[in-house]
Amino acid sequence: MAAESTRQVRDEVEAVAALGRTRVVIVGGGINGIATLRDLALQGVDVVLVERHDFASGATAASSHMIHGGIRYLENGEFRLVRESVRERNDLLRTAPHFVRPLRTTIPIYSTLSGLLAAPLRFLTHRSGKPSARGALLIKIGLVFYDFFSRGGREVPRHRFAGRRRTREALPALDRDVRWSATYYDAGVRDPERLAIDVLLDGLAAHGGAHALNYVEAIGLTEAGVRLRDRETGREFDLAADVVVNATGPWADLTNGAFGMPTRLTGGTKGSHIVLDHRELLAATGGREIFFEHADGRIVLVYPIRDRVLVGTTDLEADPAEPAVCTEEEVDYFFGLVKHVFPHVEVDRASIVYRFAGIRPLPRHGDLQPGFVSRDYRVETAEGPGGMPVLTLVGGKWTTFRALGESLADRVLALLGGSRTTSTLGRAIGGGRDFPRDPVAWAARHLPALDVERRAVLFERYGTRAADVAAHLAAGDDVDLLGGAFSTREIGMLARVERVVHLADLVFRRTDLAFAGRAYRPAVEAIGAALAAEFGWDDPRRDREIEDCLALLRAHGAPAEISA
Repeated sequence: MAAESTRQVRDEVEAVAALGRTRVVIVGGGINGIATLRDLALQGVDVVLVERHDFASGATAASSHMIHGGIRYLENGEFRLVRESVRERNDLLRTAPHFVRPLRTTIPIYSTLSGLLAAPLRFLTHRSGKPSARGALLIKIGLVFYDFFSRGGREVPRHRFAGRRRTREALPALDRDVRWSATYYDAGVRDPERLAIDVLLDGLAAHGGAHALNYVEAIGLTEAGVRLRDRETGREFDLAADVVVNATGPWADLTNGAFGMPTRLTGGTKGSHIVLDHRELLAATGGREIFFEHADGRIVLVYPIRDRVLVGTTDLEADPAEPAVCTEEEVDYFFGLVKHVFPHVEVDRASIVYRFAGIRPLPRHGDLQPGFVSRDYRVETAEGPGGMPVLTLVGGKWTTFRALGESLADRVLALLGGSRTTSTLGRAIGGGRDFPRDPVAWAARHLPALDVERRAVLFERYGTRAADVAAHLAAGDDVDLLGGAFSTREIGMLARVERVVHLADLVFRRTDLAFAGRAYRPAVEAIGAALAAEFGWDDPRRDREIEDCLALLRAHGAPAEISA
């Protein structure tokens, strides 16, 4: 990296190092760490978040793209979690409508009474035993309870049942052995990493004493705070703090080990997914998520997102010290589950445009079946050097990030002797602020200099933040990229405002190019050139960023022509 570029990209690291102290250090830049930063910033607390990779790049980036109440948690008896999850789902539908939208979900059902005897055993013992499909009556009971939990602040319709004929009319490609179907609504999040960035930007804007540093790792504790290393420059510095929060998810034990405080709190499982470019399968879903129990008892999904289909997920024991990858065996499993519900739809590896895996931040669970491990969260407190409180977050899931951030912030405030001044419940997030009922009319009024297609693209990508983006585009010379999907000034704005450090940050997490399988070499090279111009990268740095990004894309199952 050229010296000038280093100064441009790492300015905030230098600023934090110069400060030398803050009230709270949050280690871990996933959605839960980010939500905690936002909450503390809104209370006026000085806080620094550090992430050893890019923001939202770990478990946060490996989600099933669902914001859901967790109907299956009812079977585990986790009623508190279901109640909280439904409330948070409804809140996100109101506060982040640019990314979170109602998701019609259909469960295909093969029998009427199956599972009635096995379900109480699962509830009482949390042992799955021999897989036993859930029949219509059992699913009906579950959905009645689910509607009950959804009754307050309802944002989605109640469930509906359909018999064989009406199911066949709605989903003609479905397995002919399906006797019933149940349709209910949860919510989907189209671009989870972008939602996480919006939450982060809101937190940073809320308080001048809030800072977030990516590619900075916490390598140890000191008597006064945390020892940090800038992974881009190798520079190390100390940051004094009153409280340290370990929000590194499935890596929490590894982080505590680096702090000299070994723990055995976590026991995450791996969840993998594949993304398919498959028109027949997309049509077969009828525009709804198909959510069902596979032959092995695992709850799985086939989920249309734009013009792609997401298929997942697995639940396998995993070592957080090793990279999580989607294996060929898991791909075969996914093809089998597609065949299970759509027996006449042929899928193969040629249709895969992206594959990904992550480790769920679950608590240590011994011999408990992974599907029965609680998705709830808790906070453990320990004393670091000099008696400094170190809070470790255990568990959590995407849907409840706001409530989790609030709960964790309250624990921090109590340690600091402070009190809450405002809540994040009902607070609009990023481009969901002042969200219009008529997006077309809003875009025509706020983005008049752009053509209709470009207006729609920017509004879908940024919500009401699109007005600021359009103003930036109009303030200088701008050149279309990727057929008008992006432009040079837009890439520059993304890079600066959204804390991009590497080209892969932009391709994988600030856009959906990787997820959708559209990050071909020409696209990566065009965006790499625009980023190089923005950051002042020399030619070797630009070329290295491009090749590194292409290598990552290949590792995630991008199409073969990525390297053409």
